[in-house]
Amino acid sequence: MIALYVVLPLALLVAGGAVAAFAWSVRSGQLDDLDTPPRRMLLDDD
Repeated sequence: MIALYVVLPLALLVAGGAVAAFAWSVRSGQLDDLDTPPRRMLLDDD
């Protein structure tokens, strides 16, 4: 039962960190353009 008091807050902290990282990446525009990077890889101009 003591382990539950340690693991549950840790799990909530990790889950909150993941949600915060996802929200930051969405707000900073990292997920805006999903089509161009794969096409840029195929059309490699040297």
